[in-house]
Amino acid sequence: MKIWVDADACPVVIKEILFKAAERTATQLTLVANQSVRVPPSRFINSIQVSSGFDVADNEIVERLEAGDLVITGDIPLAADVIEKGGHALSPRGERYTVENIKARLNIRDFLDTMRGSGIDTGGPPPLSQGDRKSFADHLDRLLASTTSKE
Repeated sequence: MKIWVDADACPVVIKEILFKAAERTATQLTLVANQSVRVPPSRFINSIQVSSGFDVADNEIVERLEAGDLVITGDIPLAADVIEKGGHALSPRGERYTVENIKARLNIRDFLDTMRGSGIDTGGPPPLSQGDRKSFADHLDRLLASTTSKE
């Protein structure tokens, strides 16, 4: 399993959890963004800078993704593409996107997008809480443990 990060909007605290997990489990971690992303020196951690543009980083992740890989993203359409390709998707808040819940998440996203398009302020997500961080770390650990136990 490789871990791919939709890094443009990924919170720093989540990146730090990922850096530690990659080192601890010797898992390849790649951050993909349309700007330069700092990563610690490591043989397991690297970054890819893509050109600016709508969905350029997402498309790069989907192109490189292999079945069984994990993608960290809050982008619902990207998560749907990941699941369709046989990968795992986890939000920075610790929500696991699955075959069972992704269609509902896409519908909610599209509904809120329509509301925003008609001028209704739907607000943004709340700040990342300590509970969100713990949920993310717990889900990440379970995913990493499940893949290493299969090897």
